Amino acid sequence: MKQTNKMMLTILITIVLIMLAYLGFKDDNGNFDFQKLFNDVLAIIIVFGFFVLVAVLLRRFSGQNQQNPQSQMQLQTEEIDKDFSINMTKSDVTFKDVAGIDEVKEELEEVVDFLKNPSKYEKFGIKLPKGVLLVGPPGVGKTLIAKAVAGEAGVPFFYQSGAGFVQMYVGIGAKRVKDLFNKAKTSSPAIIFIDEIDAIGKARGALRNDEREATLNQLLTEMDGFEKSEGVVVIAATNKIELLDDALLRAGRFDRRVYVDLPGLKEREEILKVYLKNKPYSDEITELAKMSVGFNGASLASFVNEASIHALKRDATNIENQDFIAIKDKVLIGKKKILTYTEQEKRVLSYYQAAKAVIAYWLDIDFDKITLVKDDFKDIDRELVSKSEIMSKISVYLSGIVCVEDIFNERYSNAKEDVFKAKELANEMVSEYAMGENLLGNEMEVASIIDEQFNKTKVLYVSQKEVILKAQEILFESEILYQEDLKRVMDEVL
Repeated sequence: MKQTNKMMLTILITIVLIMLAYLGFKDDNGNFDFQKLFNDVLAIIIVFGFFVLVAVLLRRFSGQNQQNPQSQMQLQTEEIDKDFSINMTKSDVTFKDVAGIDEVKEELEEVVDFLKNPSKYEKFGIKLPKGVLLVGPPGVGKTLIAKAVAGEAGVPFFYQSGAGFVQMYVGIGAKRVKDLFNKAKTSSPAIIFIDEIDAIGKARGALRNDEREATLNQLLTEMDGFEKSEGVVVIAATNKIELLDDALLRAGRFDRRVYVDLPGLKEREEILKVYLKNKPYSDEITELAKMSVGFNGASLASFVNEASIHALKRDATNIENQDFIAIKDKVLIGKKKILTYTEQEKRVLSYYQAAKAVIAYWLDIDFDKITLVKDDFKDIDRELVSKSEIMSKISVYLSGIVCVEDIFNERYSNAKEDVFKAKELANEMVSEYAMGENLLGNEMEVASIIDEQFNKTKVLYVSQKEVILKAQEILFESEILYQEDLKRVMDEVL
């Protein structure tokens, strides 16, 4: 192209010179007029130069518009992606720095040991999960736990938020996922931590989002592609596991789930000890733990910080429990919006949960522990489940309502989730399992099952009321009730 342009320019100049040779640049006396020749040549050069400049600009503009769309997309991607960075850090946090998560530590010790001594596991052909999913409400310390795993194992830590992969342009999120895994592989053994993974891992459905689906598919591909021997473990966190795509939760990906609950009484004591470790405090920490039911780790940090500020304002040399009492309302109704419970609410919850625990134990519904705010009844994972088993599960979900109504002559809104679960089970019985009066049931049959089981639960509650009252005392005092505690109470009463 350049050689053609030069040839055209040469021909044009030659033509101009020939024309000039034939033109008569002579004055009236017959002498050659050089001034006239110079002026005309200069004018021709200026005009010619103008047209050449216009032609060059038009060609450049036309070339950009005709550029390959893929090249344009690549340029856009590079421009948008320039602010995305993958940072490798060395965590100085260990399990000693994270209090109140003893059960979680036990679940993750295998991962730590695998990262430290992979050959030991490979020798026995043991395959540890590629992915670990931390599930729990906001503020319970999921990110801190992931850092502690990296710190204990002494391996690099790659942190990314799920929202950081979500972009307008298709392909950017997938590219970022690929870059993240490539970087981690070159630094293995290493930990990749993806916070709020539900931002990219939501279940795929009718409402398509091409960019999010491309990003999710890339994540699935990367997790399938690397081997355990590469020494990369993916830890992700979410508080909405029910929104995640099933493909993420299947074997070979995030098949190990670790539930991080709100801290109980003893856990809150341990967390408060950590936060008060280097502060001038000498009162009973147990009292602080009792007044902070429902607080998560982040809430307790704010609790201690606000009390410290209050002690400074009153020119005290020590932080005392009166400082915590003084700022409790401020923390509860202020900007922090920390969830907690009054003494009356704790009492209601203790009766409600104690009834569920006793009825579950009596009906052989398996569980490890029950707290004031959560139960962990095991899901039935068999292919064949009888009608009586499902009805028993419904009774458990309704037993808290029966107990609270008997003790307080009132019903409370905390039953919302259990009512939903009971209704869901009854609906499955009627619409999916043909366990209603008719082969194809309706909503009336669902309501009939709920009402029937509610009346049966009342009868069972009366027979177990003494045990429930004993269990409530334990639950109210310690905020947690283990199956072993319940068995001991059963043996004492019965």
